[in-house]
Amino acid sequence: MQTNELQGVLKGQKIAYFSMEIGLNSQIPTYAGGLGTLAGDAIRSSADLKLPLVAVTLISKYNYFKQKLDSTGRQTEQPNVWNPEKLLTLLPNEVNIQIEGRTVKVHAWLYVCQSITGGAVPVLFLDTDFDTNNQADREISFYLYGGDERYRLKQEAVLGFGGVRMLDSLGFQIRKYHMNEGHSSFLAVELMHKHNQDAEKVKELCIFTTHTPVEAGHDRFNYELIQDTLPTIDLALLKKYGGQERLNMTRLALNLSNYINGVAKRHQEISSKMFTGYEIHAITNGVHSYTWTGEQYRKLYDKYLPGWAIEPELLAKVDLIPDGEIWQAHQQQKQTLIDFTNQTSNTHLDPEVFTLGFARRATEYKRATLLFTNLDRLRTINKTNKFQAIFAGKAHPRDEGGKHIIEQIYNYTQQLKIDLNIAYIENYDMDIAAKMIGGVDVWLNTPLRPMEASGTSGMKAAHNGVMNFSVLDGWWIEGWIENLTGWAIGPHPKETIDDSACFTKEIEDLYNKLEYIILPTFYNQRDEWIQLMKNSIGKIAYYFNSHRMMRRYVTDAYL
Repeated sequence: MQTNELQGVLKGQKIAYFSMEIGLNSQIPTYAGGLGTLAGDAIRSSADLKLPLVAVTLISKYNYFKQKLDSTGRQTEQPNVWNPEKLLTLLPNEVNIQIEGRTVKVHAWLYVCQSITGGAVPVLFLDTDFDTNNQADREISFYLYGGDERYRLKQEAVLGFGGVRMLDSLGFQIRKYHMNEGHSSFLAVELMHKHNQDAEKVKELCIFTTHTPVEAGHDRFNYELIQDTLPTIDLALLKKYGGQERLNMTRLALNLSNYINGVAKRHQEISSKMFTGYEIHAITNGVHSYTWTGEQYRKLYDKYLPGWAIEPELLAKVDLIPDGEIWQAHQQQKQTLIDFTNQTSNTHLDPEVFTLGFARRATEYKRATLLFTNLDRLRTINKTNKFQAIFAGKAHPRDEGGKHIIEQIYNYTQQLKIDLNIAYIENYDMDIAAKMIGGVDVWLNTPLRPMEASGTSGMKAAHNGVMNFSVLDGWWIEGWIENLTGWAIGPHPKETIDDSACFTKEIEDLYNKLEYIILPTFYNQRDEWIQLMKNSIGKIAYYFNSHRMMRRYVTDAYL
């Protein structure tokens, strides 16, 4: 990047958006899942809307990992090293942080996310992999969510302290600091030092978005570890704002931010109960419409709804598109998915057969195996109306429960192979996600409620005319209209019901709605099915997009 180009993205006051992971594309694999892809969508929409944003993250040179699955579904992890030199520009600036008594030098790579509107968002990828650092320090920026607790603490120090210092070094004028989850909470500590311990001033500068509706999901560190790893840090300040017994990174962010939000209305309710005494708002997540709309649907929208990519609310006029063209676009995207799946997974899926899709992080609360609760019932359903399913998702390297789930799906696949086809695509990434959400007929989501903070994959599916079939949790409570935008699995959250009765209701809905409503409509009532597809686009995609989300952040948090 030339000096004048760099100066161009530095101009004016900025909102600094900090996120441990950011998913811009599969060629820059610095993301693991929903948090990162959401951050990428926020950046893309900010560029489209010409918002004055600058993003800060880690370089994660070894990616999350490359997933390999053996014939039994056992996951192994392989390094997936990528070279930032081909896609990013290394900036000359260098900042220092103290780790374990050593001075660790931090550099930044620059990527500019540019929009057809002329908007641009600079993204800074922090990196410690330089000759001036020792080997342990060079590796801090290697592995996203890798290593032990000490490694995680070092990464969060580089992100929070190093990120603020890098922005200062580059000359950015920061109006607000937005912490996307608690990993970057050390930035508030750095701001306390910059502003002479004026907590009220720091609170005015800070915005915090929490994504985790379960207490165990929030980062905590022992003070002995902190003192050993970050010996120059102000422990008294940490204990005052982050907890006396252990440092809770979420509490640190909560106590040093004036604006706090959850990522769906239901998540705001759960978070307010978890963190009593804080005013927590709700800004429901959205997805970047153009990124997650498949090629065939992009062509349709360009033809009938010009300007939709910049104004996704135009998707509400989807009825202007002829039914036949909606169906043809879907069939073309479905064929692309089926061909890809058959080639990569050694399966024999049929593009004429109804196809369920399920893809997300493989962890126990997502309940990827709920569909297989009763194999005999699945066989019975399939005898009347054929269906098939495609699964994908990575388990965290240390999540043995998540790995076991993948193995279970492989096992069920073998048990059912005479009756119906089930495929599992390995090494799930943004490119595979785009194929899946654009090519299946129905998107399945079965989390253990209330553990789904928001979820965004179903929003992406809706942009492609794909219906949602989901447990009422996260965003789906807001998007769901039964038999109009999709179908609910299980009771409404407002119903008082014990866990056993809830599970029974979920299984009944899953099988009964699939057998008696979804499959017969798909095969026998094509006009009605296409209207449901249009409802997904016109009643969900028009609203659940990141343009609306970022406008809400501007009016509620940034101004």
